[in-house]
Amino acid sequence: MASVYSNRLSEYTHENGGRVLLLFLLFLLSLYSLKSSGINGMAMVSASPMIVIFVYLAFKYRMFTFWLLFVINYFVMFLVKENKMPLPASIPNELLEITMIAIAIIDLKETHFENLANIMLVALLGWCGFCILEILNDTCDIGIKIDAWFTGARLMAFQLLYAFIVFSLYITKPNRLYQLLFVWASFTLFSAFWCWKQIHIGWSSAEQAWLNAGGYRTHFVNGIVRYFSTFTDAANFGIHMAAAAAAFYIIAITNKVRKHKIFFGIVGIICTWSMFQSGTRTAIFCLIAGFLVFLVLSKSIKIIIPVTVVLLLFLGILIFTNIGQGNNQIRRMRSAFNRNDASANVRDINKATLAKYMKDAPWGVGIGIFQEDIPANNRLRIVASIPPDSEYVFIWVRTGIVGISWFVICNLLMLLGACSVVFFKIKNKSLMGIGAAWCAAFVSLHLGGYANQILMQFPNVLIFYGGLATVFTLPKFEKEFNEYEANQLSKETERKRLKLEKKLASRV
Repeated sequence: MASVYSNRLSEYTHENGGRVLLLFLLFLLSLYSLKSSGINGMAMVSASPMIVIFVYLAFKYRMFTFWLLFVINYFVMFLVKENKMPLPASIPNELLEITMIAIAIIDLKETHFENLANIMLVALLGWCGFCILEILNDTCDIGIKIDAWFTGARLMAFQLLYAFIVFSLYITKPNRLYQLLFVWASFTLFSAFWCWKQIHIGWSSAEQAWLNAGGYRTHFVNGIVRYFSTFTDAANFGIHMAAAAAAFYIIAITNKVRKHKIFFGIVGIICTWSMFQSGTRTAIFCLIAGFLVFLVLSKSIKIIIPVTVVLLLFLGILIFTNIGQGNNQIRRMRSAFNRNDASANVRDINKATLAKYMKDAPWGVGIGIFQEDIPANNRLRIVASIPPDSEYVFIWVRTGIVGISWFVICNLLMLLGACSVVFFKIKNKSLMGIGAAWCAAFVSLHLGGYANQILMQFPNVLIFYGGLATVFTLPKFEKEFNEYEANQLSKETERKRLKLEKKLASRV
């Protein structure tokens, strides 16, 4: 009997020798890792086959990696809050982005590196270059802390550059552009659903624990609940939804394909509802700012007049009437127009306090430097202890007046460059609308970042900086887009014809 099993084993090993040997070696390596590094080391070795499979899929299906990146980027903070994210939030994003860039470099024939040659790359390299110089910043007399600087620079600068490169190299066709918009819209619908779930069903156990740990202070205000859905907090949720609503409304207004008009219009309405549930007052101004950008870029009286009328009507209802005053979220949003608002005054006081100390730190306290890094006897310690309230203030504290000024200049260069592409280079109305939508969303996000610390939060950087990057590539495939749209319109016409024939036939 033993010889029979031995023969079977030798036969199997002969036919599958390489795989058997590899699995046996992997098993031995995992046991060694368990002994030397514990369970984490064993887990990493055991996961190595999955890494091999991922690398294979990444090279064989390039867009697989892109959509995986998009999914993880959008839901990573949701997973963190639900205690289902075993890694630091930024690690999966960065690894996937670097993998995609590496694939693009290796597969030169399929890569459009010419898409990178624009003013946005120059501006981002300028900002990243400044942040690299910040490694020498020792304003607080604590020495050069490379680890702290690298952690801060990754989130403040490098992730912006990664998003630009990835979107420029991978969103190069009309169908991919629409897939991007539909996927983003689908994710916002899920976030809206989760917000509805929080309102009518309740919080998950992880969300309740997060609120109990301190989140209630900013999410239960004067008897009003501020819902945060799948996002880090209500401010991030509300401003993202405002920017998304502006983008989807613009696409719905300018698109020629009827099903696109209906879908994006509905998504825009749902995003607006979600914006109100967040109780984030800045979000209203973000939505308005997005529409103002669109009005400038549209170059059409037929668009400017009705959009302006609707916008003024919306503002008039909020400012001069009490319509919807019984709703807590609408009442809170209406308070955004109150100049004597207490929370706004607190922010102004904080900024005034910071300004006194920041005169002695024109280059900031240093990227990645926080209160615990600064000695107690250092007068700049108080600067790092005051809540920044906004992303712009956060960058100002870390990089000083020099840094925040340079950041504004670099972002203005990106925005003006993208707007000039939409205004002068794109002829197709639908494509112009998509370009204008990304520009409007970018402005909405930055206005929100001026008032809240959401600019560098997930999922905003990848979506909005990546989206702006696609604007520069739109003219390069406009001819292909025209053909794609004509095909969609012809299918729509054919469906109408068949529907009409069927209707006429039923009358006979």
